[in-house]
Amino acid sequence: MMPQLEVKEIHASYDMSHVLFGVSFNVEPGQCVSLIGRNGVGKTTTMRSIIGLTPAQEGQIIFEGTDITRFPTHKIAKLGIAFVPEERHIFPELSVWENLDIARRQPLNGGTAWSEEEVYELFPDLEEIRERLGGVLSGGQQQMLTVARSLMGNPRLLILDEPSEGLAPKVVETLRERITRLKDGGMSILLAEQNLKFVLSLSDYCHIMEKGQIKYSGSPQELRKNSQIQQKYLTL
Repeated sequence: MMPQLEVKEIHASYDMSHVLFGVSFNVEPGQCVSLIGRNGVGKTTTMRSIIGLTPAQEGQIIFEGTDITRFPTHKIAKLGIAFVPEERHIFPELSVWENLDIARRQPLNGGTAWSEEEVYELFPDLEEIRERLGGVLSGGQQQMLTVARSLMGNPRLLILDEPSEGLAPKVVETLRERITRLKDGGMSILLAEQNLKFVLSLSDYCHIMEKGQIKYSGSPQELRKNSQIQQKYLTL
């Protein structure tokens, strides 16, 4: 079976600063693949390159057989990739429902669209506060909303950048459970995280990044047992 996402030897820069150096990995359909590492190692830039916000200067990015390396971000989103950035970027002056409604999009090729009822079933807390303005939500509520809003665009690949960052442990556990339900429902997920426990509980495959390169790849079971690799690349 063809990988859903293929990232092949991509390089990316910000102005004169070279950030990614030949990053390669695949995401298979229905898989959760994680990019792990300390701050500043290239995880976010890799995700921004996939979604077209920081275009790759070399290499290829292929989604469901289509080379999207030079595609603009809006076209990539329409093809079925949703990006949930660390900063969340909700609309503070709109209600929870309005934040969801504004992201509503018909699926390509006549597929089944996510409804707000299905989103509320996955995130029941949001239904209780559907009239509340985004700007007064807690950090955990905002994170749930950004994931829920991305689903209204009917993605087939969900890219999550540091979703547990800054959240209380109880909220992190709730978020982990909701992402697990998405994965169990067949959603493909690319996850960037520093929270190793969170990553290992969700992932089918892990890649550790350091200085813009992938330095280690393996299953969560292999990484869990490899204290030497954890010490080398993940300990602050």
